Amino acid sequence: MKVLCTICARKGSKGVPNKNVKEILGKPLIAFSIQQALESRLFDKIVVSTDSVEIREIAKRYGAESWFSRPAELCKDDSAKITAIQHALRESEKKFNCKFDQIIDLDVTSPLRNVQDIRKTYQIFLKDGLDNLITGTRSRKNPYFNMIEIKNGEIELSKKLKNTPVARQQAPQVFDMNASIYIWSRDFLIKEDGLFSGKLGFYEMPEDRSIDIDSPLDWEIVKMLMEKKSND
Repeated sequence: MKVLCTICARKGSKGVPNKNVKEILGKPLIAFSIQQALESRLFDKIVVSTDSVEIREIAKRYGAESWFSRPAELCKDDSAKITAIQHALRESEKKFNCKFDQIIDLDVTSPLRNVQDIRKTYQIFLKDGLDNLITGTRSRKNPYFNMIEIKNGEIELSKKLKNTPVARQQAPQVFDMNASIYIWSRDFLIKEDGLFSGKLGFYEMPEDRSIDIDSPLDWEIVKMLMEKKSND
């Protein structure tokens, strides 16, 4: 079987300016996902999808392949990431003249994952005969207990049960998607435009490996954790 790793990294960022190339421990952020992919030894090809010449050159320097420019319509703030992954798959199959059986996407902004997370998700994907797989972590807030919505000035719990929980432990367990690892079978990825269909699998990761960098505070927390781990 042929396995493709996609890493999507468009230029610019509103939350953390230029976060994909911003450095932690002397390396651009994108380097950590590339190096994890290489170390996992799972992939026939590791391909970076970007609209940035700078990111393309960094990707190649760290061992990934990057030759095409992601179209502008796939780089907007409201563009669905899955369309960029589908585009990267098509470009890769065209260049390498083959069909990939599975596609694993590693999000640049989740560098706290480890290589074992990548290997274990793939093992689960194969063992359970899944169409796709997502990762997540146990949520600190719960829509059945302490998450609210305000509708027409009325405040109410986001989700209601017949018997409203009076303690967090009584509420159903919920998870945050952590935007770390996504896996698809090729045929499923080609025909679907969303995550929640087909035979979907889930891999739970601990909170300390599940921070998705989306704000300056996220950046500082991830930077602190990575520097601490480097010094241990």
